Amino acid sequence: MKLKPMADNILLKAAEAEETTSSGIILATTTKEKPGIYEVVSAGPGTKDVTVTVKPGDKVVVGNFVGNDIKLDNVDYKFVKQEDILAVVTD
Repeated sequence: MKLKPMADNILLKAAEAEETTSSGIILATTTKEKPGIYEVVSAGPGTKDVTVTVKPGDKVVVGNFVGNDIKLDNVDYKFVKQEDILAVVTD
């Protein structure tokens, strides 16, 4: 099953959480926090007032309590509006 966002909705999938810290310490499963970095799966076409500026494959930062969570085929997704995206992650 595929999801196609409408208007300025963006479909996100959580990026994989780091297993170790930068100093090499391995994190236990219980101490991992839900990542704030997500990968864009798909984006709606936008509206006459909002131009969607992200594309599939972009990594973005969103707040912890924004959007709507959905589980499809045992994968967790999050729907957010364009305005809920705080930043695009670049190298």
